Amino acid sequence: MTILGNASNEKTAVARWTSRPPTTQDFCSEKWVVAEAVQIKRYWNGEDAPAHRQAEARVLWSEEGLHLRFKYPQEEPLVVLADPQISRKTLGLWNRDVCEVFLAPGSQSPARYFEFEGAPTGEWLDVGIRFTERGREADWGFHSGMSVTAKVDGEMVLISMRIPWGTEIPTPSRGDTWRANFFRCVGVGEGRGYVAWQPTMTEEPSFHVPGVFGWLRFEG
Repeated sequence: MTILGNASNEKTAVARWTSRPPTTQDFCSEKWVVAEAVQIKRYWNGEDAPAHRQAEARVLWSEEGLHLRFKYPQEEPLVVLADPQISRKTLGLWNRDVCEVFLAPGSQSPARYFEFEGAPTGEWLDVGIRFTERGREADWGFHSGMSVTAKVDGEMVLISMRIPWGTEIPTPSRGDTWRANFFRCVGVGEGRGYVAWQPTMTEEPSFHVPGVFGWLRFEG
């Protein structure tokens, strides 16, 4: 199974403007069709992931916020909680099946960025990240107001995120570029897959390498 579509190029993804964004429940909106696909297809170490572990992300932006839809085949057993809760952020979500986007608003040198996660259960997580001389620091109290809806349709999973503009994630202008990266985590144990848009090339699996982030360009 293949994931269709292409990003603008290997380093730049496009957020397409829409005056009427789809809701997080509207997975089949025509708005998603015109949004370029960001291909999440290589493991963190640069090796090609098999087709059934690849994913795509499509990105829209509006006056309300940033809108993302992840889509991918699910041929392996789902790694999710039996009793998920979606009323608050789920710590440790990164240890299960999840899609992620890292964003550094307005930054060309992203020592400060934000991590957003969504799971096939509708669970979510948002956290602020800052690199200092002491290392990586996480702001678990960060609250973006994000919302996530997910749908498992046979062997296909769809995850929709809405991230509203605010103090920390300010409204961009047309033509702005932010640093960003997109990911999918799938499987368990030694066979767990850490799939990335921009591979981080670390010795052990890690997504927190802002120096390799690509660019997200906001277009009208």
